[in-house]
Amino acid sequence: MPDSLITFGNVSRFYGEVLGINKVSLAIPPGITSLVGPNGSGKTTLMNLMTGLIRPTQGEICVLGVTPDHPEKLCRIVGYCAQFDAFPKGLSGRQFVYSYLRLYGYTDAECESRTAAAIERVNMTAAANRPVAAYSKGMRQRIKLAQAMAHDPQVIVLDEPLNGLDPMARAETIALFQEWGVKGRHVIVSSHILHEVDRISDQVILLSQGYVVAEGQIQGVRSEVKEQPMQIVVRCDRPNELAARLFQQGHIVEAKIAADALLLRTTDADRFYLLLNRVILDSGLIVESVAPADDDVNAVYQYLIGAEGATV
Repeated sequence: MPDSLITFGNVSRFYGEVLGINKVSLAIPPGITSLVGPNGSGKTTLMNLMTGLIRPTQGEICVLGVTPDHPEKLCRIVGYCAQFDAFPKGLSGRQFVYSYLRLYGYTDAECESRTAAAIERVNMTAAANRPVAAYSKGMRQRIKLAQAMAHDPQVIVLDEPLNGLDPMARAETIALFQEWGVKGRHVIVSSHILHEVDRISDQVILLSQGYVVAEGQIQGVRSEVKEQPMQIVVRCDRPNELAARLFQQGHIVEAKIAADALLLRTTDADRFYLLLNRVILDSGLIVESVAPADDDVNAVYQYLIGAEGATV
């Protein structure tokens, strides 16, 4: 249903003659959606459009049934943690979150309770009364996240939210995203940390030069890249023998041996798996594991747009 989706209908945004995004049509369901692409691909433009900070040059946007023509309604259902810092001079972390809540018309008591709860949720209670200007990069990231979530939005938009976080804070923040996703909220995340994108995302949107080049669950996107051989790692006791048996098949285009592992590239994964079963039965090989080596965001992105994917 439209009221449960974030939709873009043929949306374009230009900055003068510079392209932000072009002819983007999306229907983003609840859960964790990651935006992936190099700098300049359109990720931040897409986020600014769905939060109402900028308007499209053409096309229509609707966030859970609310359009940017109703900014007050949009602000009540959307929380935004921007990539870059912008803090009023002299405010403490507590004042930063509290003053934002006052804009919603909450009473003083509601602002106090919501501020305390949000700051505690990101483990910033001990530093809440210190000036934001004295915070480290990781602490500024967490207080921005507290502000974005304090009004309990249904859509949480996070531009590079893991930058500057130490490993423990990163793990806690990812757990928070996953908790929101399980509860049916929309969590839109832009991140350069691709192994974490793979781990947390329900779906991904891959962007390049202002265009959406692929969307969906990463496994489904990868299965649609038919023209690119799939890489598969097989760990077994006799990789040399396995390589000799498999490489006779036309769909095996490359085989590399490293220690107890065999890295294969095949143009037909289904045929490969059937063949592997027969070889194991005939030869008595002991196989520890079989797994795709490139069933991840970075590999798929490189397949789709070439060497540029190395910069995401």
